[in-house]
Amino acid sequence: MRSLLFVPGDSERKIAKGLASAADALILDLEDSVGLSNKPTARGMCVEVLSSAKTAKKLFVRMNALDTAESLADLAAVVVARPAGIMLPKCRGGEDVRLVSNYLTALEAREGLPQGGISILPIVTETGAAMFGLGSYSTQTTPRLCGMIWGGEDLAADLGALGNRGGDGRYTPAFELARSLCVLGATAASTIAIDAVYTDFRDMKGLEEEALAGLQMGYSAKAAIHPDQIGPINRAFTPSAEALAWAQRVLAAFEASPGAGVVSIDGKMIDIPHYKAAVRVIARGKAVS
Repeated sequence: MRSLLFVPGDSERKIAKGLASAADALILDLEDSVGLSNKPTARGMCVEVLSSAKTAKKLFVRMNALDTAESLADLAAVVVARPAGIMLPKCRGGEDVRLVSNYLTALEAREGLPQGGISILPIVTETGAAMFGLGSYSTQTTPRLCGMIWGGEDLAADLGALGNRGGDGRYTPAFELARSLCVLGATAASTIAIDAVYTDFRDMKGLEEEALAGLQMGYSAKAAIHPDQIGPINRAFTPSAEALAWAQRVLAAFEASPGAGVVSIDGKMIDIPHYKAAVRVIARGKAVS
């Protein structure tokens, strides 16, 4: 999974465009992009899409935050249609993920569905308090956890910040810290890290640069808010032929020297960290083949 596209859960047109896009996953949104009065309609539309869409894409539903009156209604409505996963916004830590997991277990039992079939993808940095819970996903979590995604827009609102980027377009320190901690928290929890959206959907150069920087940091995928963003994101997170060839050479060298901690390729010393990196490159290549 390289790209995840947010689409409003109450917009047939945008859902259709999302389904026709090259995104690996769609996030049918019941939260920020849907007005309060239209949330029941959006739930119904999401269930219809989940039940009828003929697509290989993973279909997630972003529920409303746990501290709202809408959260349980969201889960109760959509579980019957078996989404690939639930995106949990304003997540404070591993305990919130475990709580949603318990809700899903009860609802799966109600619907006669296999236990554990619906994953959970929390947004882990949307409040200042959540920043201090990023280590808890490794100790308080559940097998449903399928990744961790960070977000900077709601965090800016919670902090009272005027924005999350400086004049050079780069994240300011608090937001760069959130981005870094998400990767570290995901690694500790043995799951993937997903980079936040790039809000200027007309700036493809900036998007590509940020996606490649995320890849270098250890991110495995990136979220998007517009179908036009999917191409640059998919290119950034798809290993090149050269990268795959190099990774194969690294693996072959270690396989030829069982038990070795260091091997030589083209006069360069390649050690275990390089081997682990090569394994990840091969895995990413297989995931998109």
